[in-house]
Amino acid sequence: MGKIAARVGRWVMNKSAGTGSVAILFWQALVSFPDVSIRETIKQMTKLGVDSLPIVVVTTTAAGMVFAVQTAQEFAKLGASDSVGAIVTIAMGRELVPILSGVVVAGRVGAAITAEIGSMKVTEQIDALRVMAVSPAVYLVAPRILACVLMLPVLGIFANVVGSWGGYFVAHAYAGVTSYSYLNSIKVFCVPFDIVGGLIKCMFFGCIVATVGCHKGLNAVSGAEGVGIATTGSVVLSIIMIFITNYFLSVLLYV
Repeated sequence: MGKIAARVGRWVMNKSAGTGSVAILFWQALVSFPDVSIRETIKQMTKLGVDSLPIVVVTTTAAGMVFAVQTAQEFAKLGASDSVGAIVTIAMGRELVPILSGVVVAGRVGAAITAEIGSMKVTEQIDALRVMAVSPAVYLVAPRILACVLMLPVLGIFANVVGSWGGYFVAHAYAGVTSYSYLNSIKVFCVPFDIVGGLIKCMFFGCIVATVGCHKGLNAVSGAEGVGIATTGSVVLSIIMIFITNYFLSVLLYV
């Protein structure tokens, strides 16, 4: 029992230390936002945000179509086909778009951030920055966090549009929902905060992905294997934190 308690204690201490180091890194980046290079931030916005648009659009369009398939026919049987557009749009805006966008960005952007910074760490480029009195939090972390926080809601806007339209095409093909019924239900039942709340979630998820990715990269151990382990850990941890954070944000925003 003593050995088990010691192992549990070490695990808790290690996780607590990791959480604290992530929080410290985020705070260092937060206070350095006034000193962030605008050029570097725009570069990261292009690389981390714009280049992620195709995969986010494809993923959310497919999700909207699948959701419409599952709901349109059943609602038509119940005589509630006039509500399909609102159901699809609310589900996409509140939950599906933020979650799917966050997970896709975690898999693409989070892994890229960790691999890039991890490679810099194992090749001692991070140490070279510190020798030149350049803070990694200012030069590397802050632009990436700012880029993800700004670009993920933009991706969410596109995802909401294409997801809702994908749902419309499927609802029209499978259940004969007319354009007027679909759009009018959105107008009647949806409120702007259904979309705005989801975009707020996107901002939090972007912050999580960038912060975790930078932290894992800065703490990668030497060697290609260490970078690979850090990249995998970054994606897994980001996705777990996105789902946990989503629950609390849903309660805070919509309950």
